[in-house]
Amino acid sequence: MLLPPFPRLRPASASPAPSGAVDVPEAQRPFRLPAAGRPDVAVVVLHGFTSGPASVRAWAEGMAESGCAVRVPLLPGHGTRWEDLAATGADRIRAAVRAEVDAALAEHRHVVVAGISMGGALALDAAAHRPVAAALVVNPALRFRNPLAHAAPLLRHVVPTLPAIAGDIADPEAQEIAYECTPVGGVAALGRIQRAAERGLGRITSPVTVFRSAQDAVVPEASHRALLRGLTRAPVDVVPLPRSRHMATLDLDLPLLIAGSRDAVTRAVRRA
Repeated sequence: MLLPPFPRLRPASASPAPSGAVDVPEAQRPFRLPAAGRPDVAVVVLHGFTSGPASVRAWAEGMAESGCAVRVPLLPGHGTRWEDLAATGADRIRAAVRAEVDAALAEHRHVVVAGISMGGALALDAAAHRPVAAALVVNPALRFRNPLAHAAPLLRHVVPTLPAIAGDIADPEAQEIAYECTPVGGVAALGRIQRAAERGLGRITSPVTVFRSAQDAVVPEASHRALLRGLTRAPVDVVPLPRSRHMATLDLDLPLLIAGSRDAVTRAVRRA
């Protein structure tokens, strides 16, 4: 996720946690779901900016019910407090994702990367540099809606936070667990992640399934256009989510998202 409407990589484990980091709440802790019938297939699922594993749990569990293994990491700087994300660089986050994908590749023949928003950008970044079977992305964030976001590397020294961006959901009963504000330092890191992901799109050759919500107050139309324009070598399938907003993994089209994800994984494994 991005801004409110207002005005060789170093492994994550090699970087010390920011001073004063707090414990991760149980709902935001990373988790894994073992394979049950398809031990050769694993899906790495990546959450969005300022959010955490709770936001993708239902999606992950839905895919796991098809028999594949699922891994849901907590990305660096998330799940604790906004100050930790403000102090976390893009390279550390990208390296953590690649390490998770590498671990899955060491254990499984077929690995699919999946993610929402920033997690979608990170999944695409991983697909450009690792031999994954497919990428599943939900409203991937390759561009900012607010042009001021590009000034975040400078603004972070003047304005440390902005209002929270979580909760763009059509379902009135759904709620996203996320930081209570948006760290501008984290926005600067997100910008670097976006640029790296967009640069790598032409390297991706595995199938990409794009789940796209009908309404999205976070990721602009320009992001979707850049994605389709950049995927010059990958088979692309766009699946509309007609009743959902940005956080589709918590929204009304979740059954459609799960069914489409299962189908995409099955097709990718058969193709491999």
